[in-house]
Amino acid sequence: MKKLIFLITSICLSSINLVRADEGMWLPQLINALNIKDMKKNGLKLTAEQIYSVNKSSLKDAIVQFAGGCTAEIISDQGLILTNHHCGYSAIAYHSSVEKDYLTNGYWAMNKNEELYTPNITATIIQRIEDVTDKVLKGITSNTSEVKKDSIIKANSKWIEKEAIKGTHYEAFIRPFFYGNEYYLFVVENFKDVRMVGAPPSSIGKFGGDTDNWMWPRHTGDFSVFRIYANKNNEPAEYSPDNVPYKPKHVIPISLKGYKKGDFTMVYGFPGRTQEYLSSYAVDMIMNESDPLKVSLREKRLSIMNEDMLKSDAVRIAYASRYASVANYHKKWLGEMTGLKKYDALTKKQLFEKQFLEAVNADVVKKEKYGDIFNQLEKIYKEYKVLSKQVDYYSECLMAIDALYYSRFYMTLFAELKKKQKGQSHNFDATLADYKKLIFFKNYHKPTDLKLCEAMLNEYIKGVPSNNRPYVLDSFIVAHKNDVKKMTEFLYSNTSFADKDKAEAMLNDFEKFSNLYERDPVYYITSAIVKYYSVSVFPQLQYNEREINELQKLYIQGQQEVFKDKKFYPDANSTLRITYGKVNNYIPKDGVEYNYYTTLDGIIEKYIPKDEEFDLPQKLIDLYNKKDYGQYANKDGKIPVAFTASNHTTGGNSGSPVFNGNGELIGTNFDRNWEGTMSDIMYNPNLCRNITLDVRYTLFIIDKFAGAGYLLNEMKLIK
Repeated sequence: MKKLIFLITSICLSSINLVRADEGMWLPQLINALNIKDMKKNGLKLTAEQIYSVNKSSLKDAIVQFAGGCTAEIISDQGLILTNHHCGYSAIAYHSSVEKDYLTNGYWAMNKNEELYTPNITATIIQRIEDVTDKVLKGITSNTSEVKKDSIIKANSKWIEKEAIKGTHYEAFIRPFFYGNEYYLFVVENFKDVRMVGAPPSSIGKFGGDTDNWMWPRHTGDFSVFRIYANKNNEPAEYSPDNVPYKPKHVIPISLKGYKKGDFTMVYGFPGRTQEYLSSYAVDMIMNESDPLKVSLREKRLSIMNEDMLKSDAVRIAYASRYASVANYHKKWLGEMTGLKKYDALTKKQLFEKQFLEAVNADVVKKEKYGDIFNQLEKIYKEYKVLSKQVDYYSECLMAIDALYYSRFYMTLFAELKKKQKGQSHNFDATLADYKKLIFFKNYHKPTDLKLCEAMLNEYIKGVPSNNRPYVLDSFIVAHKNDVKKMTEFLYSNTSFADKDKAEAMLNDFEKFSNLYERDPVYYITSAIVKYYSVSVFPQLQYNEREINELQKLYIQGQQEVFKDKKFYPDANSTLRITYGKVNNYIPKDGVEYNYYTTLDGIIEKYIPKDEEFDLPQKLIDLYNKKDYGQYANKDGKIPVAFTASNHTTGGNSGSPVFNGNGELIGTNFDRNWEGTMSDIMYNPNLCRNITLDVRYTLFIIDKFAGAGYLLNEMKLIK
């Protein structure tokens, strides 16, 4: 009877846990072994080697990690790359001023001499990926302590990385997968000379603003164009006027043929972070505590920034990138918790865990190894969620105050100075020189930050009990009789960390008057806050996280033993992945069905003159009225703008190329539907859709609107 029950349970579990074609973020070097047959069945025409190869040119060689957090694709043999407008937003803001407002008006280089070098923007290209699990775990036994294990893994990884790039200009890093059950080495080229070529005005690139963000139907022209530069040997180099456009190993062809419902799609990029294998205790914390708190705190920050941005163009430009970043995850977390509740995610996780335990308990060996996992997780999460809440208040309140955030970095400078004063080995002079180059105050407005400080300190005091606050901060609050307004005014009237001129003067005589600056009230409070969390919160939080990680690692092993028919994909961790699905519409709720594509007609329908989010450039309206669409219209004579498909994506996939079955570019991934943001934790094929900018709209804007059609001469267009 027990065997029969176990067999039935296993069959049921296998059937509900088999990964769908449109779920998963797959390592490209494993595609041939895991997915290629299914991909071909669904419409792929390429071979596995055409997607990923070390020895031959492949799609991999045209996929770029852009600025460390987005994806871009190489679309010309002169290093031209395409990404999202919101990925290039900080670069556009960097080059903007009240006089040259590229955020509002857009920017287009009409030749290479007009392309704008942007500091801190990098372009990283993967050379190869290698399974190094055995090498990383060498020397670890079942008796090795967790502390010793971490030490061995770090030492092994450092050696492997060093050996992998010996005698080359490459860089290397190792990442854990499946909570440390597997490890992979990534060898990369990291290009540091990246120049802005063009970006549409925000009325196109951000059309719909926060109202449409994470929503469908979508009509946002979310793209920008950059170029990678290299030295004369085609290798990465620091910026130099002598650098030349990069010559890539592979260039992505661009299709003007379009797509239809049911067509195969593939997304290739660098998804940031997913947590698909979390327990019900983690989902409960995220859905009912962490997400609601962070959403509430960000709403207050956004309200303050928006109020000041509407009053001043200078403030609007200074805070544009930051506002967009805060707003993006505010709405994402709101959609995530809404989707999880709608999907009844907690109940589904609990049911899965119950079935997993039934299968485990039917086997003596598995029961001994995996039977107590959930009891241990429940115990740890009771403590962990208290600490997690404290960290949320730290990051979303205290470190959301720019003056505190800025002054925090000076802890390193003071530490290096003390080494110098004691005659010890130090990096003070180099660190001081680096700090003098900081451009922090370019995008800073003291009156706005003062308002943010007052509001966030109020939220912190209300949300964090006195016995869980840093003593210095709490004493400061008591000294001001809980009058946060007076406390904030005192801080900003007596600091060198909230004023450009004072900060520059401080750096110019930092060594001479360091004792004075160390007593600066903003720095004094900030250093006390950082030290308190570093001693009293973060270590325990990290200890809990290590415990959770070890249990999750064990949990994954158990699932792989119980569900042998399931193909497991690792959570996203900003490494190169492939996901595939099909062009599709979706039904978010009863009585509502959305089509799978939008057109320029919809942009005109949404147009509201002089509105902050839905205004349009007159030239775009004129092109629409004249139907001057060139070669970019679809068969119905309309300009396509965006489409949805069932690819499993997340943050970091912004800017990722979306391919058809022939490996031709049909669009640039830029968002997900609001109901589907839950896919970072639980993928629901009926609700989750990625949103893609149709490449024909991108080319239409470049050619017909911007008048930069010369760029198309570099591209390979498939008609």
